[in-house]
This record gives sequence, structure tokens and C-alpha cells, in this order.
Amino acid sequence: MSSSKLLALVCAAAMSAFSSAATAADVVIGVPNWPSVQATAHVLKVALESKLGLDVELKSGSNKAVFDAMDAGTMHVHPEAWLPNLDHLRRKYVLGKKTIKMHASGATGTQGMCVTKGTAERTGIKELKDLRDPEMAKKFDTNNDGKGEVWIGADGWGSTPIEQVRARSYGYDKTMNLRIMEEAVALAEVDAAVKAKKNIVFFCYTPHHMFAANELVILTEPAYDPNKWIIVPPSPTPGWLEKSSAAVAWDTARLYVSYATALEKSQPKAAAMLSKVSLSTDTLTAMTFALAVGKQDPADFAAKWVEQNQSIVDGWFE
Repeated sequence: MSSSKLLALVCAAAMSAFSSAATAADVVIGVPNWPSVQATAHVLKVALESKLGLDVELKSGSNKAVFDAMDAGTMHVHPEAWLPNLDHLRRKYVLGKKTIKMHASGATGTQGMCVTKGTAERTGIKELKDLRDPEMAKKFDTNNDGKGEVWIGADGWGSTPIEQVRARSYGYDKTMNLRIMEEAVALAEVDAAVKAKKNIVFFCYTPHHMFAANELVILTEPAYDPNKWIIVPPSPTPGWLEKSSAAVAWDTARLYVSYATALEKSQPKAAAMLSKVSLSTDTLTAMTFALAVGKQDPADFAAKWVEQNQSIVDGWFE
């Protein structure tokens, strides 16, 4: 290679690196795939940009991808990490490597399995364990294979592998097909089932607009018992599912704003703000309703919300 060509390549590489560095965002917020975390991400972006003048980028990613990226330094924030769902990531990065910090936002969540009111009336189902009865399961058969169908969550959610554990623990993994798909598709099926007066059972949680959109019935379970909630972190290594057990209800979930510890040095004001964010469960429910049911643009909604809730936002920066 001639010296002139080599020089040209070196210059091009240098210019590319300079351009990437020059356009890099001050803060990158990871955005997983459920409504309340998407609403919170946009609100945090508007708040950080308007109050601190920072360039904030939103980047989609699963829970694991966002935590891995915060550890690596390519992302800085996870707006809504649920515990106990992501406890394995907390143990690895917060307690172990100490590369991530978690701040309780004040909001709580509930998780379980729901049916529509019409489904409950038609089938008589009341308890989650009823699904292990083959005759009950057949009432949820949508493809005529003799087994029922149940949506247990989306790929990448911390709750989804736990719902696999719960299905195995209760025994309905033998009578029901466990479906994993995006929430928007699953909830569209719920709406369609309501209109067609067909039976449907699915994972449900709060804060969420689904309880405002349709009349739902939460299937009952034995109360949460920490001694009966044994969850081995999901792993490519066989055996994690068999070693886990959870034939009891979920514990109340706590929601956390999580951020890279390194942000305390690179953007100390942003880190300080993230450690003070407070959002109530009712606030998150209203946010998800505005986005999912009201079909409001997330960026426009966030701008209006920050403007209309200045006292709350100002408190995050004090």
C-alpha cells in the first residue's frame, strides 16, 4: 500500500473517531419494551435536557442488555428496574461489581395471572392452579391441539422466565402452551377475545392501563412465602428451571431508577438527580394510559408532563 493511501486511511479513521466522539450523547437511557418504562424514559430525557442542558439519547434494549451496557459504559440509565424480577442482575452489578446503583422511585408493582370477567363467568376459573386441570385447560384451547394457551410475558422481561418456573411449579406447563410474545400483540388478543366473547388467560401487572381497558379478574394463589420462592437465575446451562420453584403469589414489586456508578464522575448532576427521582404508582398508571390508550406521542407527552409538574421535577434536582 502506498504511503499516500495509508495516510488517507489513517485520516479517515481519525475523522470518524472524532465525529463519533463529538456526537456522543451525554447520557444514554436504555428503554425496555413495556409502557411505563417507556413513559419514564421520555420524562427523564426531557427533565435532564431542560434542567441540565444535556444531550440525552434513548436506546431500546432488553433488561439484561441495558444492565450489561451500563456496566460496560455504553448506556447510563435503566428507568424502571423491577425487583424481585431482576434480582440476579442486582446481585451481579449492584452488590457484586458495584458498577450500577439503584434508587427506589417509590412506585410499587403487582404481578399475576388474569382472565377477563367474561372468561371467569363462562369457565368458573378462580385459582391459578385450576389451569393444571386438563378439562379447564381445554377451555383455553385456541388451536385445537387439546392444550390451552397462556401468555406469560415478552422476551427479555425479568418476569417471563419466572412465569415459566411458576407454570412448572403449579403443574400447568403440562396442560397449557406457554406463549412468549410482545405485549402489544398479546393485549390485542385480549381485546379481540373480549369482543368475540372467547376465553383468555394472560400475565398481568400494575402499574398498567390494562385494568382500565377491560374488566379483569386476577386468579388467586397462596400468599407469597419467601421460603417457597426459589428462583435460580435463567442461564443457557440446563437445570436452572428444574432447580427453581414458585408455587405461591408474587411478592409486591419495587421499582427502581438504576444508573451507572461512573455517571457520578462523568455527569455528577445527572447522577444526583437520578438518585432523587420519585414517581408514584398512580402517576405511572396515568402515564401508561396516556401513551397506550390515549395514543399520545411519548416525547410530546413527556414535555407536557414535565411542564405541568414542575414542582415534582424541581424536587429531583434539589
